[in-house]
Amino acid sequence: MTKIASSPETGTTGHTPVIADEGLEPEFKPLTAEQAQAWRQRNPVPSPWRVLILQVGVGCVLALLTGWVTGQSRLALSAAWGSVAVVIPAVVFVRALSRQMRLAQPGPAWIGLMVWELVKVVLTVVLLLAAPKVVSDLSWLALVAGFVVTMKVYWLAMALGWMQRKSKPTIF
Repeated sequence: MTKIASSPETGTTGHTPVIADEGLEPEFKPLTAEQAQAWRQRNPVPSPWRVLILQVGVGCVLALLTGWVTGQSRLALSAAWGSVAVVIPAVVFVRALSRQMRLAQPGPAWIGLMVWELVKVVLTVVLLLAAPKVVSDLSWLALVAGFVVTMKVYWLAMALGWMQRKSKPTIF
C-alpha cells in the first residue's frame, strides 16, 4: 500500500510506503498436539445426519398433514415426492462427504466435494423429472411445496442449535 502526501511548501506529491498490517492480526502460533486435541474436544464436528433426520421428519409430517387437511392422497404423495427429491440426494452427499473428510490431502478432498455436489444436483433433477412417472396425477404445486419446505429445514436446524458446534439442541 502506498500513501500519497503533498508537501505544503512545494505542492508536490510524494510516495510514502505504509505497512499494510500494522498489528491488525496477532502472530500465528501453531498448536501443540495436546492443545489441538483439547481444541477438538471443545469443538466437536456437528453431524449432518441430524439435519437429515430432521428433514425426513418434516417431510413425513408435511405429507401427512397435506393428506389430512386436503383429504387427497395425490397431494400428499406429491408433497412426499418433493421431500424425497431433497432427502435422497442429501443422503448420498452426506455419505460421500463423510468419506471425503478422511482424506489427508485438501486438494483431492475439495475436488471430491465439488464432484459429489454435482452428483447431488443431478440426482435432484432426475428425481424431479421422474415425478410424473412415479406419482400418478401429480400436483406440481404440492411437489414444489414439499421440496421447498424440506429444503428450508436447514434454517430450522440452525434455530434449534443442531448445526452449532458447542451447544446441545435448544429451542432458541
